[in-house]
Amino acid sequence: MLLTIQQRNLDARYPVEEELKEQMEEIVRAHACVSGTVQGVGFRAFVQMQANKRSLHGWVRNRAGGEVELEVEGPHASVQTFLQTLHKGPPLSQVLQVIVDWKDPNRQTEGFQILRTFL
Repeated sequence: MLLTIQQRNLDARYPVEEELKEQMEEIVRAHACVSGTVQGVGFRAFVQMQANKRSLHGWVRNRAGGEVELEVEGPHASVQTFLQTLHKGPPLSQVLQVIVDWKDPNRQTEGFQILRTFL
């Protein structure tokens, strides 16, 4: 009796798993405007803390019209999670709307900065 043993390539992945892995590691950039009670409540510091926690790059600033504007860049999965946190915000904020516009990554920003108000 001949015993045949088949070995599987442990590094082989199903196409769906490979696609998900690539998507998670893909670098993306998002521009977002957040409206509601988002100024004077620590929202920019909250955004910076959430971005730094995920090692994301970009900036955040107040807009003259009362919104908070930001741009964030990093791995797709981390940026998605970060954007979800914007809907909650810090305790004193009340977020009414988050508008996200996806852009091509440019890898020009180091760290995450709070910028001066855009007039």
